[in-house]
Amino acid sequence: MALEVTDATFDEVVLKSDKPVMVDFWAAWCGPCRMVAPIMDQLTGEYEGKAVIAKVDVDANQEFAAKYGVRNIPTVLVFKGGEVVEKQVGVAPKTTYAEKIDAHL
Repeated sequence: MALEVTDATFDEVVLKSDKPVMVDFWAAWCGPCRMVAPIMDQLTGEYEGKAVIAKVDVDANQEFAAKYGVRNIPTVLVFKGGEVVEKQVGVAPKTTYAEKIDAHL
């Protein structure tokens, strides 16, 4: 399972990570988000120890979604060294997400 991140834990888990962090901004009511969730869960296992796969519920945690301009969901951002280095808006194949992580390992 992807790591659940909140506004309170975002700084520590995402911005201060020494590994690349892929963050899925989603909401429970979002149909396309439900298509991305199993992909994120698969990537969590495949990148264990190499990258962090996380998710942020934008309804409950709006601070960082707003800070990073997330207007459509699902939006997946990859952070490295506290900076956004990749962005994917909308549903994409698993290979697309894997390539975005691989580029920063």
